[in-house]
Amino acid sequence: MKDLSRRGFLIGSVLAGAGAVTACSQSAPTGVPLSASDPAIRNLEAQRQRPGQQVVNARLSPRPVEVDLGGLVVSTWAYADTVPGPVLRARAGDLLHVEVDNQLDEATSVHWHGIALRNDMDGAPGLTQDPIQPGARFTYDFTVPHAGTHWYHSHSGLQLDRGLYGPLIIDDRGDPGDYDHEWIVILDDWLDGIDGTPDDAAQGLGMDAPGARGQSMAEMGHGQMGGARSSNPMMTSRLLGVAGDVHYPHYLVNGKVPADPISWTASPGQRAKIRFINAGADTFFRVAIGGHTMTVTDTDGFPTAPQETQAILLGMGERVDAVVTLTDGVFPLFAEAEGKTGYGYALVRTGAGELPTDPRPGELDGPVLLAADLTPAPESRLPDRGHDRYLSVDMGGSMTPYRWTLNGQTHPDTTPLEISREDRVRMRLRNMSDMAHPMHLHGHTFAIADSGLRKDTVTIRPMRTVEIEFDADNPGQWAFHCHNAYHQEAGMMTTLSYLA
Repeated sequence: MKDLSRRGFLIGSVLAGAGAVTACSQSAPTGVPLSASDPAIRNLEAQRQRPGQQVVNARLSPRPVEVDLGGLVVSTWAYADTVPGPVLRARAGDLLHVEVDNQLDEATSVHWHGIALRNDMDGAPGLTQDPIQPGARFTYDFTVPHAGTHWYHSHSGLQLDRGLYGPLIIDDRGDPGDYDHEWIVILDDWLDGIDGTPDDAAQGLGMDAPGARGQSMAEMGHGQMGGARSSNPMMTSRLLGVAGDVHYPHYLVNGKVPADPISWTASPGQRAKIRFINAGADTFFRVAIGGHTMTVTDTDGFPTAPQETQAILLGMGERVDAVVTLTDGVFPLFAEAEGKTGYGYALVRTGAGELPTDPRPGELDGPVLLAADLTPAPESRLPDRGHDRYLSVDMGGSMTPYRWTLNGQTHPDTTPLEISREDRVRMRLRNMSDMAHPMHLHGHTFAIADSGLRKDTVTIRPMRTVEIEFDADNPGQWAFHCHNAYHQEAGMMTTLSYLA
């Protein structure tokens, strides 16, 4: 992706072959939160644009394509002619108007990850909208409420593990822009068109196997995964337990394999803001820049107290913003697949030189910062108040059959988590498995109860408990699920359901 300078604001930046992204002043829905349970208020055309509100228009066309991943051409599905999809960019308070033209031979949807939007625009098929059928079009209209690094992706089956994802950047009108460069860094794990398809990987895990009595994690040691699990001894991570279920032949940074990495150019002494997005389906990434220390400033769109680190560990769906002051030379921006064999990387060039034969930086061997361990900036904290409702969610699973559960149940048969409007909700998330789970809540942001850190996706480490709090201020029916796409598809999802 191209370097986006903060010296001039960009309403939209689009990769080759993508639909246009423009600003205009047409009438459109205001994005006031609505309940999807009332069909009379879905997609109300009578609503009007707010005075002074800009409208950002875009088009996404999911379709079969051949893409070049850096000398490796694969057949996959994408929103344009490239992977990742086009950069969608707006400012907080703008109205986003995105037409999706489904050119696939199966139904699809688009979820706007991290955006607390109205329920009928959330893109969870079967819950907040009907699937977009082959040959059909659907228009998403919603106001983007707060700034930050977000992303969009298909929420249908395992389509996320193809090329159906892209960045959604919401700029803060008050951002001082005290950096010289801005780089969007999207991390991904890739098998589509090389080792079959994501559906083939799911079958290798046994998702299609006839139901049989499952064994617990403790009974079977979680060690044998059929054809999809790698036998490499690196599979066990000291931080995350067993870090993934699927063996990937390639890992990408901005759609490129390490054989032909993308490159950013800057001058020594300049400051770069880096927006990291983990778009992987089954992979945690440990990220570092050789020879540099990063200062983390935001996670999931919310400011944090500045935290220096040499390495960051990102769960699927998580985002982190960091600022780095660049030195002189050529450096790897290195994304190691946690607990797996493989990596992706890009290059940062500020002077002459070449990378060493082994580009893996030593910074990856030192202390690593997990996004959940950050401290919130004062403006990111929820107002203090006692909770009105307490919920508890236990994460578990079995390998025979391949089954991942919330409170012992699999979606679509999970019991909804019931709340009422204006509740302050406290939720206990207890991981009873030996795998980490990045848990994502749609339509809301939450605070980690112990620290007040604001997020929408939080990684729960094995045999650990995290409690979160949020305000029930966005009525509707909302998905709550693990952002490991294979865990979600195997049942690890439920509904946050407003009763009133």
